[in-house]
Amino acid sequence: MARIILVRHGKTDWNRELRIQGGSSDTPLNEEGRQQAENLASRLSQRSIQAIYSSPLKRALETAQIIARHHNLEVVVEKSLREVEAGKLEGATSAELGMRFSELLTRDGVSKRVPGGESLADLQQRSWNFIQQSNRKYTDGELVIVSHYFVILTIICSALMLPLSRITRFRLSTGCISIINLDEKEARLELLNDTGYLAQFP
Repeated sequence: MARIILVRHGKTDWNRELRIQGGSSDTPLNEEGRQQAENLASRLSQRSIQAIYSSPLKRALETAQIIARHHNLEVVVEKSLREVEAGKLEGATSAELGMRFSELLTRDGVSKRVPGGESLADLQQRSWNFIQQSNRKYTDGELVIVSHYFVILTIICSALMLPLSRITRFRLSTGCISIINLDEKEARLELLNDTGYLAQFP
């Protein structure tokens, strides 16, 4: 059984400004985000982690590299963990859209692509395929996957067999940890959106 620790990257200036930060926005961590990553690294430092995978985007990769320092592991960059492509909406704010980006992505069905970008269904296919491959490769161990808001939520919906339209019911903070356990029969959500860095895992 694989235990997958899903980490959302630390905060960026675009997170603070509530801008859409998709797969073509290679924004770095800000000072708060780097501190979040350091806190995450301390929390995960005593775990027996077999591998650390990251989106290629700076904000995720820097978070992953800070975590990896405690484990003598190289971060494996995985392009399928890149955030959903927001196309022409990259950099827009929720105020400009008049709604949350998650609401826009689900408004006309989860297979509807945003202009110049991806749909949630596209994202779910590539992210969940990677999780299934990882589960077969690491049948008994802990993996850290550092990625993005919509990537992590589509993985959680896949694990729990929830329709993607329910994605608007979830919220993930920057620098949060969620955990899923996978075996041959079922997947279980063990932890969701945890930012209590000093707490112990259940």
